[in-house]
Amino acid sequence: MPSAREALLDSAHSAFSTLPWTAVRMVDVAAGAGVSRQTLYNEFGSKGGLARALIRRAADGYLAGVEQTLGDHRTRGEGPAELARWTVRAARADVLVKALLTGVWGDHLPGPGDPPTGRRTDAALPTPTELLTLVRDRAVAALEGGPEPRDPAQLELACEIALRLALSYTLVPADSVPAPELTAPNRTAADRSRRRSPARSTPA
Repeated sequence: MPSAREALLDSAHSAFSTLPWTAVRMVDVAAGAGVSRQTLYNEFGSKGGLARALIRRAADGYLAGVEQTLGDHRTRGEGPAELARWTVRAARADVLVKALLTGVWGDHLPGPGDPPTGRRTDAALPTPTELLTLVRDRAVAALEGGPEPRDPAQLELACEIALRLALSYTLVPADSVPAPELTAPNRTAADRSRRRSPARSTPA
């Protein structure tokens, strides 16, 4: 069984998947985890502390996935590409990971909020730049020991480019920008253009 802390985090995550964070009540989070509200406050101190713990767990989960991805693909020379794929997948799977990477926090999300208070659950959260730098440096350190020696500067550049491409795709995924349809005015203009263009003769 999960600990009370993990149960509370799961309950909070489930709550804000259907409600704006401002509408999430601590009493409901505690009830969803099967513990008392006092237990919730003892663990996190406040709703802000709960929010930061949620975000910290999302960051730790993303970084754990980075480590696994780098370990799985280090010997095949596919590290930067797989790092980009994992980053896109992680951001799609968890809106908190997406917010951590992009710095875009909507009103429906538990944001970093006030500065940490010094509690163990209130550790400072990384900015997008700090997180990407940390991931890039970990990638370089892990991939330098691959089967083929690589120049550290080139490897750092490759990882930086891979992460920034993943970040661009996270912000504007390809499937969110459908091809424009030909509206009636555009279709008419296209028809006129075709009529003006000379017909091409087909070679015999």
